[in-house]
Amino acid sequence: MTDRHDAQAFKARIDDVLARFTALEADQLLAIDPELRPVADRVTAAVAEGKRLRAAFCYWGWRAAGQPDSDALVRAAASMELVHAAAVVHDDLIDDSARRHGRPTTHVALRAALHRRPRAAGAARALAMLVGDLLMSLAGQLFTTSGLPAAYLGRARPLWARLARDLIAGECLEVLRTGTMGDTAASLQVVRYKTAKYTVEQPLLIGGALAGAGERLSAGYSAFGLPLGEAFQLRDDLLGMFGDPARTGKDEGDDLRARRPTALLAETWRAADAAERGQLRALLGRRDLDASGVARVRELMDRLGAPAAVERMIADRVAEATGVLAGLNIPASAARALTGLAHAATARGH
Repeated sequence: MTDRHDAQAFKARIDDVLARFTALEADQLLAIDPELRPVADRVTAAVAEGKRLRAAFCYWGWRAAGQPDSDALVRAAASMELVHAAAVVHDDLIDDSARRHGRPTTHVALRAALHRRPRAAGAARALAMLVGDLLMSLAGQLFTTSGLPAAYLGRARPLWARLARDLIAGECLEVLRTGTMGDTAASLQVVRYKTAKYTVEQPLLIGGALAGAGERLSAGYSAFGLPLGEAFQLRDDLLGMFGDPARTGKDEGDDLRARRPTALLAETWRAADAAERGQLRALLGRRDLDASGVARVRELMDRLGAPAAVERMIADRVAEATGVLAGLNIPASAARALTGLAHAATARGH
């Protein structure tokens, strides 16, 4: 790979690593018992889609610290996508989401595979939880068997515990705050721990640690990665409400039916008067919320300026992140790549 970040070429490398690795793991499951076929299929399916942004941030955390391209590092970076796959399986299960990337989510696909069995829905949810657990375990396995020297891996190992703790803390905070009308600051705390850290900051820090990055560069990675990761999730929240479902691959109004504590909803609530809050209470959290109900919430959000407020949050965070990047003493090729990744993460339609 050259010093220019070719997103498609990089994605192909990560896709190849993940496809080979999960195919071998699926074979190991089937060798235990062919009855595990539905589980093995979901392990491979869980990593079949993705932008591979997390792997890319890990890769450029390594390159920005002065290290050359490395197939072993690409394998280590691919482990970030297994972390993401695990988080997605668990998140969809918690939220009872039906679609992801336009396809059935893991627990829904398993329910279809088990439809002839008694209590198929409960069994499917239990198996989905275990698939998510296995994917997180496989992330650690791929990382430690990447081919990088043990001393390099040792430098990054403590960051894995922090990654898992922050991710689970964020998911727990979302569960605890779902159904409440918290303020924007509380919503942004969920954003930071559930998504922002493991999407940008921690992959960068892990790539840097593997490369032997010093404290100053690592601090720069955090200062760049946290606001950018928050901007990434804020864009996701906007797309979940105002994006084209054909492009996002998610069900329209899913966040409203689950009454998730998004910053978009918090900003809407903050700006609403008593009558408008009454309208929101009548619509949010309803599993039977139809397209007309979603449209009413969208209209209210637009009228109150909530989408524009979230757009400003995104712009402010991208500006903060790119401002930090400009001050880092890193190779020009890495700065260009990270600038491109910042754009790809936040200026997107799906």
